[in-house]
Amino acid sequence: MPVAKENSVSNYPIHTIASAPGKSKPALEQLQKAFGVLPNLPAVIANSPKLINALVGLFAQVHSPGLSEAENQIVLLTDAVTNSSAYAVAFHTTLALQQGIDSQETSAIREGRLPKDKRFAALSSLAKTLIEKRGHISEQELNSFISAGFTKEHVLEVIAIVAASTITNYTGTIANPPLEDVFQQHAWQGQC
Repeated sequence: MPVAKENSVSNYPIHTIASAPGKSKPALEQLQKAFGVLPNLPAVIANSPKLINALVGLFAQVHSPGLSEAENQIVLLTDAVTNSSAYAVAFHTTLALQQGIDSQETSAIREGRLPKDKRFAALSSLAKTLIEKRGHISEQELNSFISAGFTKEHVLEVIAIVAASTITNYTGTIANPPLEDVFQQHAWQGQC
């Protein structure tokens, strides 16, 4: 069920590295280096040095060795859809496709369905369940994830990804930054 959009105009400044609070600048520089550009969403998050630095710390861990980058994007896209964060859905659809994930898989997630790939489906299901049940997963749900070829440590990695995406998803919903042209083709209006 879609969530009503309460904010139609961005109500937070979108910073550049030059305009950001001093304690936010190193984090923005790190994100600009990682993405090649500074996306609007972290540029808004930079209004809070505490939040942008927490995000960058989690970002570094999420994208360190463990789950593959494609698997990370499956979780991040699922989180964005589950949290009804339109900006993050468009952003992570773009990144997932850049990672070589088939558009049918991203479309399934965007429509609230599981991907066909067994590992992607297990990741997507776990991420959605963690958010919807606030971490209270059953033994059967845990065993289903592990039977798809994952470990108990991977469950904890998915929790780290959910934590990082909570920062971006909630901020994107509250601050409502404009979607950059590069992500417009993947704009998302929510589930029907």
